Amino acid sequence: MFKHKGNDKMTVQPTLPSISVSRRQFVGGIGAGAVALLALGGAGQRVQRAGAAPSRPDVRVKTASSNGVFTLPPLPYDYSALEPHIDALTMQIHHSRHHAAYVNNLNAALKDYPTLQNRDATDLIAHLDSVPEAIRATVRNNAGGHVNHAIFWALMSPQGGGEPSGALAQSIRGTFGDFASFKVQLADAAAKRFGSGWAWLVVNADKRLQIVSTPNQDSPYMMGQLPLLGVDVWEHAYYLKYQNRRADYLAAWWNVVNWHAVGQRFDVAGV
Repeated sequence: MFKHKGNDKMTVQPTLPSISVSRRQFVGGIGAGAVALLALGGAGQRVQRAGAAPSRPDVRVKTASSNGVFTLPPLPYDYSALEPHIDALTMQIHHSRHHAAYVNNLNAALKDYPTLQNRDATDLIAHLDSVPEAIRATVRNNAGGHVNHAIFWALMSPQGGGEPSGALAQSIRGTFGDFASFKVQLADAAAKRFGSGWAWLVVNADKRLQIVSTPNQDSPYMMGQLPLLGVDVWEHAYYLKYQNRRADYLAAWWNVVNWHAVGQRFDVAGV
């Protein structure tokens, strides 16, 4: 397995506004949108296979178990489909090894907890206080990694790039001034994430757009926020092609963002 080697940019963590609310507030506030997004979960489109032609990306994000077993969701496109922006080898290792390891570790952690096995991974991380303390850290890391990556794959496309449209575009303009300013702020949060983690566009508990960044495999769901778009800045997401040039990876990543799928998540959130 390609091994994470630590931080590639010794920068100060961004001081972005953050919201932390109770899980009860989450359910009462944006819970309806979260439930609707979970309802979009499905079996995925097809099994990934080398040399297959890219298929149309699907907004559905599968994080529920099947008969108590969590499985690695297939990509809705070929490993090479996002080139030249993200290379095939990175995608293959990232999906088939890193994401798969989170799924396997989650299943191992829950093997003696049949009730938890039948809960959606998104529900588990949104209600970590309901997970026994003996396995809570393991579930946090691995269910978080599973959910984060399932979202990440679904919100990229070989036909991605450009700008959002419709209600999402209007909300971005109303919150950040314009799309260009939004891109700068999200990229800044991602570039300044110390060590490994993510940068996100979320709907917060006040049903407003917000940019946040999370360490490791922590998820906005853990803070009562609904993730609309996330970018992975662990080194394994970009190091084979970009080495320590995280900013170059982020600039390239915008070219594969599936704004149609992000817009669907926004519409379901009911902002």
